[in-house]
Amino acid sequence: MASQRAGAASPAPRPVALLITALVAALIAGPIGYLIGRPDAGQVAIADMQEADAKRDVQQIGELTASARKTAEELNPVLSGVVAAFPKDPAANPRPAGPAPLGDLAEWQRVLQQAVARHADTPSGTTATNVARGGFRSAVNTLAAAVDTYAAAEKLPADARQPIIDLATRQRSAGIAMWSVAATQLDQLNIDAGNGHQHVYLSSTPGEGAISPDGVPEGPPQSGAPTRS
Repeated sequence: MASQRAGAASPAPRPVALLITALVAALIAGPIGYLIGRPDAGQVAIADMQEADAKRDVQQIGELTASARKTAEELNPVLSGVVAAFPKDPAANPRPAGPAPLGDLAEWQRVLQQAVARHADTPSGTTATNVARGGFRSAVNTLAAAVDTYAAAEKLPADARQPIIDLATRQRSAGIAMWSVAATQLDQLNIDAGNGHQHVYLSSTPGEGAISPDGVPEGPPQSGAPTRS
């Protein structure tokens, strides 16, 4: 029995065996885990594209805000004259006797065609930005059509003018409403982009059924100040 015990192989100490197994597993699993967790080329490309789109959209929002603000500043005095020439409610705001002076009509058309040209550009952006851009473009096109319709009406015999002037009035109100929707969309885009409220509403056309701006000051909110969207 002594010889049998002497010839038997001594088992490896269990702690040493477990340590060796753990080291081998770590050496194998480390590279595999790295490869599994590492984003592939497609994921990297998508992330880079999303980052580029976000930067482009912030730039487009700023450019569209500046463009719309300039147009609103130019349109406000023009629309004051237009609304006086063919008011929405002639009973409450009678129109002046006789047609608008030809010089006024020519100036209105010039300013509106300039606005149409400014908003004709349609660079591709996010859906939300494209909606605002398209709204401004549709608004100025409709306002330009309203003034052209009014100018055409003034060339007709007096007894044939009113239906055409009524059409011009509806076109004008539709254009002003379109602008207010686009301005509201742009306001929200600026809030989401961190610019705070930016109001590019038309300020000279009350009573046209347009969306009114909120009373929140423009620009990023002051620290601790409440915000409204």
